[in-house]
Amino acid sequence: MAAVIERDARPWDGIIPEEELEIYRRAGWGHPTGLGRWPALLVIDVQYRSMGESPLPIAQAIETAPTSCGEYGWRAVPHIAKLLAVFRELGAPVLYPHVAPKSPHDRGQFELKVPGVMDVPRRGYEFVADVAPRAGDILIPKFQASAFHGTALTSYLVGLGVDTVIVTGCTTSGCVRATVVDACALNFKVVVPQDAVYDRSQVSHAVNLFDMASKYADVLPAAELAQRLRTQIAPRR
Repeated sequence: MAAVIERDARPWDGIIPEEELEIYRRAGWGHPTGLGRWPALLVIDVQYRSMGESPLPIAQAIETAPTSCGEYGWRAVPHIAKLLAVFRELGAPVLYPHVAPKSPHDRGQFELKVPGVMDVPRRGYEFVADVAPRAGDILIPKFQASAFHGTALTSYLVGLGVDTVIVTGCTTSGCVRATVVDACALNFKVVVPQDAVYDRSQVSHAVNLFDMASKYADVLPAAELAQRLRTQIAPRR
């Protein structure tokens, strides 16, 4: 599986200068690691708090939902759904690390930096219907950016025999990136489908995808990943 995808499909084209890309190529960054034998799909924070109720432009979405990524989140939903369908076919595990409702005693450094995260209505914590969990999926409430921090995620993955973590959801520069870095540090193979993650800043989205592709994960389109999963992973029932 190639970490460096075709030129016309790379989200960072036109954002990372060509001379910097050449430095990375010459130094050998971004070597592909591929899929292992058994993957897990993480669907991170795909809740109405990060989307809003409809695919509005982000400038409008934040008027009623300040934590929303607006239309960028809604664009990712069909790609997440595509991967969910593949995982259902394979009988492979699906886990939902998600933002838990916050109480005053949960106020930490992040909440001090972004006070609006304390004011999300209860509906905002619900999962987006098109990609909501099903019976048998594993829900993992989290209070920090990484899905591994202070949770049982590692224990679940080890117990399930997982060697590859596919990370979807939001935000690319925040919870996705933090989870990807931790997964790599724990020696899981990591894959980020570039169109199944999203962020409120498209520049930050692109730069973080480039950096993850260079150091921590294979980055490629969801459709290509779905095809590889179907051809390389044997279903289990």
